[in-house]
Amino acid sequence: MILRDVSRETKERLDLYATLIEKWNPRINLVSRASLPNLHTRHFADSAQLHALAPHPVSHWADLGSGGGFPGLVIAILAQDTESPARVTLVESDARKSAFLRTVIRETGLAATVITDRIESTAPLQADVLSARALADLATLMGHAERHLAPGGTALFPKGATWRQEIAEAQSKWQFTSRVDKSRTDPDAVILHVTGVSRA
Repeated sequence: MILRDVSRETKERLDLYATLIEKWNPRINLVSRASLPNLHTRHFADSAQLHALAPHPVSHWADLGSGGGFPGLVIAILAQDTESPARVTLVESDARKSAFLRTVIRETGLAATVITDRIESTAPLQADVLSARALADLATLMGHAERHLAPGGTALFPKGATWRQEIAEAQSKWQFTSRVDKSRTDPDAVILHVTGVSRA
């Protein structure tokens, strides 16, 4: 799956983003070397499906543990066309990865900011939509969602083949409502929509 139904400007921003990843990757390992030839499918399209699933319009989207910018930077790039989300906050504790994220934001002109801090130490973000890709197990993510989601907000968490087990484990510690969408890029993966997070 490659992103085709996007504007020329969005495609240009994604291409510039890909070029910057290839330039920085040997120094700070943003993505695995094996996935570099498949950036548009493995990372861009995989991230973009979260934008398609979000409850738009979105005022504030927060991406936790952004790393190389997935899905946060892809969301911010798509938002340049759709005007939703209005702003994106990326939280990344690694200073070198944060420097990379800020470089992409500057060179592509995105409405996004980077917080270089641990998720647990970051002041509550009051995000309408929260995302985290390949960051932690679902039970741990629930703690982040409780801290950083605005009341009535939605968390979107991509999960792999063990997602059923992760939901069961999270339900022993947390109360929440979840909906499952099949991933468009991985037959074994899903996107979890989580709302109403509170401690069990």
